[in-house]
Amino acid sequence: VQLQASGGGLVQAGDSLRLSCAASGRTFSTYTMGWFRRAPGKEREFVAAVTWTTDYADSVKGRFTISRDNAKNTVYLQMNSLKPEDTADYYCAARRGGLSRYGYDYGYWGQGTQVTVSS
Repeated sequence: VQLQASGGGLVQAGDSLRLSCAASGRTFSTYTMGWFRRAPGKEREFVAAVTWTTDYADSVKGRFTISRDNAKNTVYLQMNSLKPEDTADYYCAARRGGLSRYGYDYGYWGQGTQVTVSS
């Protein structure tokens, strides 16, 4: 499966942004989809994942919402109440199997989309 992320940009603290990740292939619905991010100088970290259920990092719970549209082969990350510490490159990923917070469990990755939150 090939993944194409989009929707990043420069916003102010408190603003909202929606990231999209379009996937190729006819079996999109069978994949667990995840979002990860890497801030400058930091390790990549888990943000959220979705199958028929969802999982979120504590740092984004209540502010971010992951969703998927299997008819459009697309996964979304709605980000509300953005904070400067959310500044990072955001990556979508896909894996066979259930929810996972570990990047090494994901076999397919899209290119990053940059999110910058100014204070």
